[in-house]
Amino acid sequence: MEIIPVDVESNETEKDVRLIPFTVQSFEEKVDFIPPGVEMIDAPDSWELGWRGDGVVIAVLDTGVEKEHPDLRDRIIDGRNFTHDGEADDYQDFNGHGTHVAGTIAASSNGDGITGVAPNAKLLILKVLDAQGTGYYSWITEAVKYATKWTGPNGEKVRIISMSLGGPAKVNELRDAIIEATKNNIAVVCAAGNEGDDDDTSFEYSYPSGYNEVISVSAATPDLKIAPFSNNNEEVDIIAPGVDVLSTWPGKTYARISGTSMATPHIAGALALLLQFAESEEGFNRKMTEAEMYALLVERTVALGYKKSSEGHGFVRLTFMNRVRDLLSYVEQNF
Repeated sequence: MEIIPVDVESNETEKDVRLIPFTVQSFEEKVDFIPPGVEMIDAPDSWELGWRGDGVVIAVLDTGVEKEHPDLRDRIIDGRNFTHDGEADDYQDFNGHGTHVAGTIAASSNGDGITGVAPNAKLLILKVLDAQGTGYYSWITEAVKYATKWTGPNGEKVRIISMSLGGPAKVNELRDAIIEATKNNIAVVCAAGNEGDDDDTSFEYSYPSGYNEVISVSAATPDLKIAPFSNNNEEVDIIAPGVDVLSTWPGKTYARISGTSMATPHIAGALALLLQFAESEEGFNRKMTEAEMYALLVERTVALGYKKSSEGHGFVRLTFMNRVRDLLSYVEQNF
C-alpha cells in the first residue's frame, strides 16, 4: 500500500509538510526476532558491550505512537500532540508511520516481538502530523522548540530528535529552531526523502533534511545498494537500512515498510548507543556536544562505493572498527 498524503491549507507563512511517501510491503500479526536492519548496523554487538541506550531520551516527531503496543509502552517517557487531532495530551497514532519509526529506534527487548536499535532508550512522542500524514511547518517548529526545552520527571533532557517527514519549502523559523536544538547538544536526524529518480547525477531536496545543521539519512537495500527512491543531494550525511524494514504497527502488530523514513530511526537509535558509551566512565565521561556526537557516528561508517551525494560518509557499522582494531592487534602480536 502506498500512502499518498493529501494537502493541507497553506499560505505564505504556513507551508504544508507531510510524511515522505512510503510503501508497506506486508503486515504481520506476530514476530519474535531482531529485525535485519538492526542486525546490519551491528546493534546486537553493541548491546553485548553494554550499550543499549540507557539514559538517552529521543524525541520522535511523527504521527504519534500506539501507546499500548507491547514493544513500545515501556519506552515512552512523555508525549504531546501539536496537531488538531485530539487534545494536547493525546498523541495516539491514527496513521501507523510514527509507531513504525518508534519501534525501529527503541522497541523493548522483552522476549517477544521485535527489538529496536536502542532498546533501553526513552521516547518523547511529539505528534506533529495528523491521521493523513500531513501538517503545518509551524507544528514541526513548535515541537522542535518543545523538545529542546523539555525536562523529564528526573531531570532528563532530549539528546536526539528524529524526523521522518519533509516538504518542499525552506522555512526560516524551523531552521532557527533546529539550530537552537543543536546548540543545546541535541542531534537532529532527518529522512533525506523518497523523490529520487535512481540517477545520482540529479539532486532532489526535501526539508528539513536539506538543512546543513541536520543529519540527513539516505536508504540502503538489504544487499547494501542505494535504494532507487532515495534522494541524492549535497546534504546527505549517512546511509542506513531503508528497504523492507520490519517494525511495530498499530493493532499491536508489525509491518514491513520501505523508505528513507525507515532508515532515519536506525541512525537515531545508533546515536543513542554511541551517546551512552561516550558519556560513560568507559568513554569520555562528560556530556558530548552535537558536533562530537556527529563525529562519533561518522567514525563508525563504511563507504559503499557510491557518490557522497548518495551515501554521505557511508553505511553505519557500529562495531566494525572495533573488529578491525582487534584484528590489527592480533596480527601485531602473532606475526
